[in-house]
Amino acid sequence: MIPGGLFSRVLLLTFLISGVRAADVDWPAYLGDKASTHYSQLRQITPRNVRRLEVAWTYRAGGADTNNRSQIQCNPLVIGGVLYGTTPDLQVFAVDAATGVERWRFNPASVPGITKAGVNRGLVHWKEGGDERIFYGNDRFLHALDARTGRRIPSFGTQGSLDLKQDLGRDVSGLSLQANTPGVIYGDRLIMGMRLGEGPAPAAPGHIRAYDVRTGRLVWRFNTIPQPGELGYDTWPPNAYQYIGGANVWAGFALDEQRGLVFCPTGSAAFDFWGGNRLGQNLFANCLIALDARTGLRVWHQQLVRHDLWDRDLPAPPNLLTVTRGGKRVDVVAQVTKSGHVFVFDRQTGEPIFPLRELAVPASTMPGESAWPYQPIPTLPAPFARQVFSYDQITDLSPEAHRSVLERFVQIRPHAPFTPPSREGTVILPGFDGGAEWGGAAADPDGILYVNSNEMPWILTLVETQRPGGLPLSSGEAIFAQICSACHGTDRKGNAAQNVPSLVGVEQRLKREDLLTLLRTGKGVMPSFDFLTETQRSAVVDHVLGLSVGSTREGKEELGSADALGNIPYTSTGYHRWLDTNGYPAIKPPWGTLNAIDLNTGEYRWRVTLGEWPELVAKGIPPTGTENYGGPVVTAGGLVFIAASRDEHLRAFDRRTGRELWKAKLPAAGYATPATYSVKGRQYVVIACGGGKIGTRSGDTYVAFALPE
Repeated sequence: MIPGGLFSRVLLLTFLISGVRAADVDWPAYLGDKASTHYSQLRQITPRNVRRLEVAWTYRAGGADTNNRSQIQCNPLVIGGVLYGTTPDLQVFAVDAATGVERWRFNPASVPGITKAGVNRGLVHWKEGGDERIFYGNDRFLHALDARTGRRIPSFGTQGSLDLKQDLGRDVSGLSLQANTPGVIYGDRLIMGMRLGEGPAPAAPGHIRAYDVRTGRLVWRFNTIPQPGELGYDTWPPNAYQYIGGANVWAGFALDEQRGLVFCPTGSAAFDFWGGNRLGQNLFANCLIALDARTGLRVWHQQLVRHDLWDRDLPAPPNLLTVTRGGKRVDVVAQVTKSGHVFVFDRQTGEPIFPLRELAVPASTMPGESAWPYQPIPTLPAPFARQVFSYDQITDLSPEAHRSVLERFVQIRPHAPFTPPSREGTVILPGFDGGAEWGGAAADPDGILYVNSNEMPWILTLVETQRPGGLPLSSGEAIFAQICSACHGTDRKGNAAQNVPSLVGVEQRLKREDLLTLLRTGKGVMPSFDFLTETQRSAVVDHVLGLSVGSTREGKEELGSADALGNIPYTSTGYHRWLDTNGYPAIKPPWGTLNAIDLNTGEYRWRVTLGEWPELVAKGIPPTGTENYGGPVVTAGGLVFIAASRDEHLRAFDRRTGRELWKAKLPAAGYATPATYSVKGRQYVVIACGGGKIGTRSGDTYVAFALPE
C-alpha cells in the first residue's frame, strides 16, 4: 500500500507526465487528418484571447518568382515538433515547428532526370518503427524521403522516386501529368491521384492507384474510364478508354480507416467543354467513389455531374463527419462542389442524407454535342453560392460599371444553371474556381461544415479550331487555337489572374529555342506538350513569333495527321472572369463568403463576407468579400482560421456566430489552408504566404502565430 503523501506525489508526477505528452499536438496529415476534417482539438487560443496573437516565427523559404507568378499552396505537416512544407519552386524542407529554424531541404532538381513543374499542396507522412518517411509529389514524380534527413530512400521505386506515367494501361508519354495534391495512406498502401491535361489536346486517363509504401510497387488500380467488362463501360462510346483522358482525382482523398473505405472525388473527362467524342453519361467522371482501400474495388459511387461540359470537377477532398438524423448518429461523407452545393451521403451505403432532385437543363446548340438532360441537385442544404446571374444582379458600384456589364449581358445566352457552352458566350456562375475550390471545407464534431465560397461570374465561349476557310487543322495557328488559346487567349494576351503570361512581344523575352523547349518540357502551371512532333512544335512557335508558314526548316516538313491532336473541332477562347470596367466582378457583392452549415438539419448557422477591397471600404462601401483560394481550419477552442482572400490577411472568426474577431496582415496572400498545432504546450497557427494568384504579388514566407509566452 502506498503512503498517502507518496500517493499524492505519484498522482502529481503522473499528471505532469501526461500533461507534457498531451501538450504536443500534431497536424499529422494533409488538412489535419485522413478524414479531411480540417479540425483540431486544441483550445488554448479562444475567442476571448485571440486578439493577443502575435508572430511567433517566420521562415523565408526562398524560390519566389520575381514576375509574381509563383505560389505556395501547401498545407504543411507538423509531426513531433517538426514542420514539413514546400517552397514556391517546389523544394521540400523541414524546420523546427517552435522556432522556424531549418533542419534540411530537398531539391528535386538536384537529381539527374527529375524535373520540377506545377504546384504542391502538401505531403504525406508514414512511420513504422525506425523507418519514417515523407512522400512528396512533384511534376510526374513521387519521391520517398527520409523524414530525419530529407534524403531519398533508395529502396523505394528507382533510387527513391517513381514515375507516375507508368502503370496507366496505355502509353501516356508526352502527355501532361502532375502529382500536385498528396495521397493518403491506408496500412502499407499509399493511394495517389494526379492532375492531368483538360484541354482539347490528348490527355492521360485518371485511374486511381495504390502503391506499396516500402517499395513503390503498384498494388492496385481502379479504372476511372472503364474498360470492357467493367461497370460503366456502356456510359461511353466503345473503346473510349483507349483515347479519352481525365476523370482523375486531383483534389485529394478522405479515408475512413475503421471501415477501410477511401473516398475519391473525380474531375471531368477531357476535353472540358466539348464532349462530342465522349457522348454518354461518362462514369466515373465527376463522381464521389467509395473504394475498398485494401483492394481498390468499388463499394459505391454517386455521379454529381453527368457528361460534364463546364469543368465541374469535384474540387476538394470530401469531409467525413457524424450527424444526427431521426435521433440516430449517422456517419456521413460530405462533398462540396464548384457549383456551390453540398452533397451528403451515408458513408457505408452511399444513400443521400438529403433527397436529390433531377434538374432539367438546356440542350446544347453545338454541332455533334448532346448535353445530358438532367443533373442531380440536393434539396438541402441550399447552395452556398448564387446560381443565376439575372438582370437585377448586375453590379451597381457605378453607372459606368453597370452600363459596361449590361452591354455584354444582352449579347450572351440568358443564364440558367448548366447552360451548355456556346459560340455566343455562356455564363458560368459560380465560376470555374467555385463556389468551393481546392481549399475545401472544415467539419467539427457537432456536424457543422465551414466552407468558403467564390461568387463570381465567368464567361465561356467556344470557337472552331478550323477556320471556315479551310485552314488545315495541323497548321501552327490551328494547333495554337486547339492547345494554347484556352489559357493564353485567342489574342495571345494571356491571363494575369490565372498566372498565364502574355505572348504579345514574346520574341523580345525569349529565343525561338527557348519556346521550343517550353513546349516540350512545360514550366510552372504550363503543362508539357511533348506529344507534339518536333515539326508541329516548330509550327506553333513560328505562329507565336509571327513568322510565315514554312519560313524555318522544320516548318517546311509535313506537319502530320490531325489525329495526333485528338481532332477536337472546338476550343474555348480562355478562362475569363467577367469583370466591370474597374476590374471588379460584374455581379453585385458579396464576391467571397464564409459559411457555416448545420448538416444535422441542412440549415445555415451563419454566412459572412470573406475579405475586402480597401479602396472600396475607404469609399464607405461595406466589405464585399474577395475571390479566395485555400480552406478554413476549425478548432475546439471555438475559432475558424482562414486566409484565402486576396487582401493578404489571416483571419479568425467565432465558430458559433461567424463574427470576425482578429486579422493579421501577411507578407503575401495566403492562398493555402492553415495548420494549427502545439509544441511544449504552446499552440501555433501557421500559414504559407505565397500569393501569386489573381494578379497579386508572390511571396516565399511561412508565418506562425501564437499567444505571447
